[in-house]
Amino acid sequence: MNNEQLIQEINRLRKEKNAVIMAHYYTLPEIQDIADFVGDSLALAQKAKTTVADIIVLCGVHFMGETAKIICPDKKVLVPDLSAGCSLADSCRAEDLQAWKTRHPDHLVVSYVNTSAAVKALTDVVVTSSNALKIINMLPEDKPVLFGPDRNLGGYINSVTGRNMDLWNGACHVHEQFSIERLVELMKQYPDAKVLAHPECKGALVKLADVVGSTKALLDYAVRSSATCFLVATESGILHEMQKACPDKKFIPVPPEISESSHPCACNECNFMRLNTLQKLYVCLRDESGEIHVDADIAKKALLPIERMLDMSK
Repeated sequence: MNNEQLIQEINRLRKEKNAVIMAHYYTLPEIQDIADFVGDSLALAQKAKTTVADIIVLCGVHFMGETAKIICPDKKVLVPDLSAGCSLADSCRAEDLQAWKTRHPDHLVVSYVNTSAAVKALTDVVVTSSNALKIINMLPEDKPVLFGPDRNLGGYINSVTGRNMDLWNGACHVHEQFSIERLVELMKQYPDAKVLAHPECKGALVKLADVVGSTKALLDYAVRSSATCFLVATESGILHEMQKACPDKKFIPVPPEISESSHPCACNECNFMRLNTLQKLYVCLRDESGEIHVDADIAKKALLPIERMLDMSK
């Protein structure tokens, strides 16, 4: 089937099965365009909690499907490709986090949402890039914190708050790759452009940014800003929503630290997010395949820090 036929079938199936399609900003444009709801990790979790659909199709990566299943244990949660993982989540195994906790028994554990259900089950409160700063500021200042697994996000929060959280040594393979040298060149080429950066980027790049925030925060800033040109240092999927929301503005992706020949589009893309395709979405809905299962005991423990996050985000 061609894309038009796939879209027709997906629309028929989601109506027939009372399914809702949710997509992250980093997925392919055609996935974002067909989704019932597009958002960042926090918004996807909030939407999952309130949906009345029988089936949630989460077009994103595996941990996002797990989060939706933990929040909605009575619903069938599907992801179009179960192999869509996350380098950040993979960098922190539950047994290693448990060992870290054991060495620091008086610390609170704050885990980024980009983690497995088993890691969330060992966590006091989960955060996303949208609410991490707010939630850390709500914690007692004299309470030591273990923050993982993103050292860049944790380092950014430390720099802004003056805290000294202990940081897990993990990073997103996409946000680590942005070229500071190329950003500086672009800043010279477009002197009036605003630099938008995700806090998962390296600290040296974040210092060059005019605005640091989650994908949703960067999108919102671009919409309300009087600026007409932006240099964007986050996964390039967000440029689709930015351009849709601001058709008269210019959005330039900051290139990764790899050669032009090996990455001719000069975009920084998550290979895991790109596993979500219309064909896989269609098959997923048709066969109800790619179902997410979470161990009941782990899910029960993981729900507590997720609910705590949602409550603290209000």
